[in-house]
Amino acid sequence: MRIVPFEPRHADAWRTLNEAWISRHFAIEPKDRLVLDDPAGQILAKGGRIFMAEQGGGTVGCVAMIAMKDGGFEVAKMTVAEAARGTGLGRLLMQACLDEAARAGAPRLYLESNSSLAPALGLYRAMGFVDLAPEMRPPSDYARVDVWMERLL
Repeated sequence: MRIVPFEPRHADAWRTLNEAWISRHFAIEPKDRLVLDDPAGQILAKGGRIFMAEQGGGTVGCVAMIAMKDGGFEVAKMTVAEAARGTGLGRLLMQACLDEAARAGAPRLYLESNSSLAPALGLYRAMGFVDLAPEMRPPSDYARVDVWMERLL
């Protein structure tokens, strides 16, 4: 299994992987459509990063780091294909984000999630993320968000 930076060849896998997990649990929202259809323009061109997980010639996972105004990154669109779940790939993708944020000198990683995604929340907490107090939670672009977390670096 390899974690590699996003390349144009990954665009279809990026969209397909994310559409699968989002539509399984939620409705695909307008903000989802923007970043799924144009990851280069909506994430990379704005100072963000995307990592893709490859295994056996296929793409089995992904995660984005969206640049924030404070110099931090929002971790977004992290998913692992059904067949690769339980392999530790989610941890590897999050570690890639932590390593890249440290290299970039980011003060923090931030993420938004949903309380129904217990395995994801368990991973985030195991990787050092903590829940933000209500007064620290910015408005979200997503109706499904009911969990806000960050990890200071």
